[in-house]
Amino acid sequence: MFEVKSKALRLSLIAAAVTAACSLPVCAAAQAEFSGNVPAPVDQPYSGTLTVNVDLTDAGKRIFRSHETVPVKPGALTLFYPKWIPGEHAPSGPVANVSGLIIRANGKQLPWRRDLRDMYAIHVDVPQDASQLDLDFQFLSPGEGEGSNFGASVSTSPDLVDMEFNQVAFYPAGYYTRQIQIQPSVQLPQGWKFGSALSVDGQSGNTIRFKPLSFNNFVDSPLIAGANFNRVELTPKGGAPVYLNVVGDGAKDVKLTDKQLEQQRNVVTQTNLLFGAHHYDHYDFLLTLSDHTGHFGLEHHQSSDDRLPANFFTDDDMHRVAASLMPHEFVHSWNGKFRRPADLWTPNFNQPMQDDLLWVYEGLTDYWCGILTARAGLWTPEQYRDSIANIAGEMTYRTGRAWRSLQDTADAAPLTYYGSESWINWVRDTDFYPEGQLLWLDVDTKIRELSNGKHSLDDFAHAFYGMDNGSYVTKTYTFDDVINTLNQVQPFDWAKFLRDRLDYTGAQLPEHGIERGGWKLVFNDTPNAEEKAWEGIRHGLSLAYSLGLTVSQKGHIRDVQWNGPAFKAGLVPNLTIVAVNGRDFSTDALKDAVTAAKTSQAPIELLVKNVDVYSTVKVDYHEGLRYPHLVRADGKDLIGAIVAPRTK
Repeated sequence: MFEVKSKALRLSLIAAAVTAACSLPVCAAAQAEFSGNVPAPVDQPYSGTLTVNVDLTDAGKRIFRSHETVPVKPGALTLFYPKWIPGEHAPSGPVANVSGLIIRANGKQLPWRRDLRDMYAIHVDVPQDASQLDLDFQFLSPGEGEGSNFGASVSTSPDLVDMEFNQVAFYPAGYYTRQIQIQPSVQLPQGWKFGSALSVDGQSGNTIRFKPLSFNNFVDSPLIAGANFNRVELTPKGGAPVYLNVVGDGAKDVKLTDKQLEQQRNVVTQTNLLFGAHHYDHYDFLLTLSDHTGHFGLEHHQSSDDRLPANFFTDDDMHRVAASLMPHEFVHSWNGKFRRPADLWTPNFNQPMQDDLLWVYEGLTDYWCGILTARAGLWTPEQYRDSIANIAGEMTYRTGRAWRSLQDTADAAPLTYYGSESWINWVRDTDFYPEGQLLWLDVDTKIRELSNGKHSLDDFAHAFYGMDNGSYVTKTYTFDDVINTLNQVQPFDWAKFLRDRLDYTGAQLPEHGIERGGWKLVFNDTPNAEEKAWEGIRHGLSLAYSLGLTVSQKGHIRDVQWNGPAFKAGLVPNLTIVAVNGRDFSTDALKDAVTAAKTSQAPIELLVKNVDVYSTVKVDYHEGLRYPHLVRADGKDLIGAIVAPRTK
């Protein structure tokens, strides 16, 4: 045995060995087989019906066991795991949580290979005598602290599960997913009840079999189940059936008061009045109330996956600040599911989506959800104004507008949607939600002003979404479609109006709907009711408009305003404030220091910890506490008219 000491010689010998073992055409073919050799989708039916059975009896241990059958023909086959999930606006399919994948044909295990360019595609050769593949695998649902986004967030506890079906199934490449049929079934723990928009075909014990449906609608129909379950009807008079399904940590958590039930029914009534048509056979709110799961909402055409803390119905502050989540996801049945930006429609779940119209898809939905929350009585008009005041204050202080336009926050959503919470004011991440509200308030008040109150954005809702009553076949739209419909409602140069705001970079907030609506934004030293409620729920303190930072109850700095007083003093996110003016840190101590500095020339002195290094930082700020409010100004109260409930 000898050692080759020359690197050049060693590489030469390796190259010679590879050349001898594998001719160039063979190697190229092998590389192509596992590197992007994925068939393009065609719009024709897939032969046969897929089945999937999901065993959720170990859901409390965060294990979903999936058995799937796929009708096949002999030869090369590519299977996809869903990557771009509608509503998530990024390539977020949790493929990393899939494990134990075994593929069999006629009982014999087959080798498979992951595509080298697309980690969501796997290749397998189907034997000549096989007409069906059997797939067995597990989806390992994240535990607390392991995930941060939708399907990769915590979705189980010992008493409940919230499952998205894109987590537990593969599908054959080469077809539009609307042309692939699948029949699902689930097995639940003993005694658990469930809610889903899926239609039940039969039930035997704890196994529920659902009717076959397209793979599109399958992915679009999540399921919740649990030991503590409640289902109430919200169907409006003469409307299609609507239900609220609730699972929770405890039996008391899933019960609504009579007032809360009436408010949720009002949401459905007011939303149907807003749009003048509905686009579902039936609709199921799927509400998970738990302190052990992620908290967010995800829209679906005939249901919504809504996840909130356990005390949503039992704590007045929580109920107030989170009241707009379900209205938001409900509006998406019209805006985002039935009418969808053309760049967000794709033939399957693995072709990239483009997010350039998220300021319509999400921003307009967010605008209407706030209005509907008020129209339904979940908020008073004053509480709606507090919400808008907080958004306007936050966006007024958005330092990142100096470099990133509102349009770019939509364009860059796949990069920023699941990014860090640090430097949000500078990075701007998903500002198409909050500033989108201000953008559409600007549009609504402008329509009302130009038409002398004869028209409003409600008329746009009827014109743009109010056709094809009962249909849930997606109709796509473009920027020009939005402009043309706005001009039908009220002639104006809407393209310039919107582009001036969407493409703007600079120091000033470009939207003026608050002022046109008869109100103005002011700051004083008293938190509005919503901000006060949020401080208690978040267990922290926002001094974004004064000291220029937000901090947790334990002193962890969550965000710092770029070029604000705290920033100029040297503070950045993820430091920890240990002491304030020589005394132990508390949020009250920090507020008191900001208040005292208003009548003092001495800077606020903070002892700060950076990992294991301590330093003293002096913040030279003397303008006191500042919190946003709306106060009445000159002109008509258009905002009051906007949130008034509809009667027809």
